Amino acid sequence: MRRKIKKEKTGYFAHESSYIDENVEIGDGTKIWHFCHIQSGARIGKHCSIGQNVNIANHVVIGDKVKIQNNVSVYEGVELEDGVFCGPSCVFTNDLTPRARFPKGRENYIKTIVREGASIGANATILCGHVIGKYAMVAAGAVVTKDVPDYALVAGVPGKQVGVVCECGQILDHNLYCSDCYRKYFEINNTIQKEKEEQNGI
Repeated sequence: MRRKIKKEKTGYFAHESSYIDENVEIGDGTKIWHFCHIQSGARIGKHCSIGQNVNIANHVVIGDKVKIQNNVSVYEGVELEDGVFCGPSCVFTNDLTPRARFPKGRENYIKTIVREGASIGANATILCGHVIGKYAMVAAGAVVTKDVPDYALVAGVPGKQVGVVCECGQILDHNLYCSDCYRKYFEINNTIQKEKEEQNGI
């Protein structure tokens, strides 16, 4: 069912060309642009930007301040935490062995989680069943076939880690230092962690 949205009554904006199903939660300050479909059971947080021709499937959960660019389908089984960026035409999946004649049903969809602050580049493909770590960055056109660690920069087909990125998006140098925002990171037990901000003067 298509609902006509009035910003002053709902707290969010949806273009009149978009369809918002019943039983949907959308946070204040979120903007939904042309030709989108938000399906029943979806939950979208505050101050998100949903670009043109985006489909948010049933029961998808999206955090606050998420930006989804044009032509993205966020399928059931995908969860986007706060501050996630999805570039134009990036692709999510929820079934590793799909058959048109043998649908598995929603109870068998494979879950994918994109952690806080992560970015997925244009035309990247995320195979289901994996976790994209917080503040990780998936390069344009990459194909993710395994979990991506926190702060990792992943590129290629299949995707491989090629660097480490700061929360601000800058690639860190070999000392794990950000020349843009001056944050400093360290590695412990093969994981990247950020120094406490009072330590690095931020």
